[in-house]
Amino acid sequence: MSQRVKLHPDAPHKKKIFELTDELIDGSVMVLPTDSQYALICDYKNKKGIDRIRKIRQLDKNDHLTVMCHSLENVSIFAHLSDDNFKLIKRLIPGPYTFILPATREVPRLLTHPKKRTVGIRVPDHSVCLELIQELGHPVMAITAKLPNVEFGSPEEGNKEMYLNRFDKVVDVVVDDQMDELSDEETSILDLTGDEPVLLREGLGMERLREAIALEGFTLDLPETV
Repeated sequence: MSQRVKLHPDAPHKKKIFELTDELIDGSVMVLPTDSQYALICDYKNKKGIDRIRKIRQLDKNDHLTVMCHSLENVSIFAHLSDDNFKLIKRLIPGPYTFILPATREVPRLLTHPKKRTVGIRVPDHSVCLELIQELGHPVMAITAKLPNVEFGSPEEGNKEMYLNRFDKVVDVVVDDQMDELSDEETSILDLTGDEPVLLREGLGMERLREAIALEGFTLDLPETV
C-alpha cells in the first residue's frame, strides 16, 4: 500500500517537502500533482524507477519521457538551446508546456528518444513540483499518471478519489493536492528541434503560447496529425 501525503497546492508544508525529497533520494516512484494532470515521477537518475514507470504506463522505447525542471537554468543543463529557443521558453515558463529539444550528455539515454537523441523538458507552474525539485537539487523524470486498460486509471474519467486509489499498490507515494476537481487537460507539446516551432499536441495555455511565438517572430507549424 502506498503512502498518501496531502499538501496544499499553493503553500505546501516544508517538512512534508523534505520528507518527499528523502523518498525520491531513496528510490521511490510517486504520483504528483502538476499544473496540468497528475504525473508519475522519480529521480531522473533512478534507472529502476524509470523502468517501473515505463512498465506502469506500458511504454515502448520510442515514447518520450519528460525531464521536469525547476528553472531555465536547469533546462540549459539538460537541453541544447539556441538563442531564439531560449527567449521563447523564457516567456513560457513556468507553465503547462513540454518542449522537445536536443538532449545534452547530462541526460541519461533512458530519457531520450533512441534515434533522435531528443528530450522532453518541462517547468511546471505548481508550487509542490517546484519546491520538491528545488529541494532535491536536480530534476525529476515525469510523465502523465495513467494506468492503461484500468477503470478510473485515467484522469479523463473524472473521479479523483477512485483515480488516486488505483495507484495505491502501484507506486510508493501518492501526493494529493486536496483540490476537489481532477484536471483532465494535458500540456501543450512544442517541438523546438527545427528552424520553426512545431505544435505536436494542443493542450493548456494555447493563447499564451501563440502570443509568445508571435512576439519572438516565429511561425507555428502544425504537423498533419494535429
